Amino acid sequence: MRLTSYQLDAAAEALRAALGFGHPADAVLRRFFRAHPGLGARDRAFVAETVFDVLRRKRLLDFLVNDASPRQLVLACLTRFRGLSVRDLEPLLTREETAWAGRLKALHADEPPLAVQADLPDWVVASLERSLDDEDILALGRAMQQPAPLDLRVNTLAATREEVLAELAARGIAATPTPLSPLGIRLAGKPALERDALYLSGKIEVQDEGSQLLGFLVAPRRHDLVVDFCAGAGGKSLLLGALMRSHGRLYAFDVSVKRLNRLRVRLKRSGLSNLHPQLIANENDLKVKRLAGKIDRVLVDAPCSGLGTLRRNPDLKWRQSPRSVEELKLKQAAILNAAAGLVKPGGRLVYATCSMLPEENEDIVAGFLAGHAGFALAPANAVLAESRIALDTGEYLRLTPQRHGTDGFFAAVMQRET
Repeated sequence: MRLTSYQLDAAAEALRAALGFGHPADAVLRRFFRAHPGLGARDRAFVAETVFDVLRRKRLLDFLVNDASPRQLVLACLTRFRGLSVRDLEPLLTREETAWAGRLKALHADEPPLAVQADLPDWVVASLERSLDDEDILALGRAMQQPAPLDLRVNTLAATREEVLAELAARGIAATPTPLSPLGIRLAGKPALERDALYLSGKIEVQDEGSQLLGFLVAPRRHDLVVDFCAGAGGKSLLLGALMRSHGRLYAFDVSVKRLNRLRVRLKRSGLSNLHPQLIANENDLKVKRLAGKIDRVLVDAPCSGLGTLRRNPDLKWRQSPRSVEELKLKQAAILNAAAGLVKPGGRLVYATCSMLPEENEDIVAGFLAGHAGFALAPANAVLAESRIALDTGEYLRLTPQRHGTDGFFAAVMQRET
């Protein structure tokens, strides 16, 4: 890697902005690149990769270097984790920085505490210790320090997985079928797909394999009435619509106009005719209440800490807190309670998060079932087996990057019996 002073300065400046943690790191980088149009493609790639590497390993970097400046964090990252020598960097550094980097490179610190090795906040580790031993926490933390692969979902209304794999191979794009989702493809690299014909024609969508599996827990039938209660930008809504073969009726509820507008763009590309985006004010909106007791399948992909996505969003572990999780728990319980009112007898309710914390997962489900005698837990492993997906994580779906190669996901399937 031939590094320039321009790249090093830009990375330090971008990191300084990201370390404010007032906004998501990817949004900070987009603003930074707009403000620095002189950065070329390689410059932007180096800056983005370096900022995300520092955020992934910030706990250990802070352990090694007290009160480091953003520039020092960048230098520490490059020398400790990216394989650059002090000699590589010396032409770009002051004499004092060269000496500092040399001392850091030679530093052999005592074995860090578990939370530092896992590069997770203490409060996250304390929560994980309720269900995992130290070895599992360390393996999870280390898996979260690696960048996530790029997964695609094939839109079966427009193509088969085999057809898409053949088209990718013809273009020299290395790809393999995902091991768990029958609709997934995992790319070896991260090519730009926004202008690719496969994407523009609606044959593929970017979607983590774990997220795809949630659709098979909902398992909508062709003529069902289905609600995606927290649809967001609609990745799971589009999946559900495709599983229904564009039959039945599917409502995509969300409180954000911006997210639903993104869904509408994707919907037009998908070819679906059964998906209906609906803006709601909150979980008690009249649009929700008018469907009470009428819905066959309801998915609640609840607002959560997002800590299962740290491979993609490493800043979340520094932007979330015990207080924010407490606020999320209240919202999760309220949304789940409202969504349950939609389910008709014999219907199915799926609660899911991209979090690994028991407070957002098992605790929410246990509290819900304790107050709703008409609902019973359906084992997730048995539900997936009905779709010929051989994945057994027990009565709940629990996905982790170190075991399944996916983002961290949790899901519970509940049937309304009365």
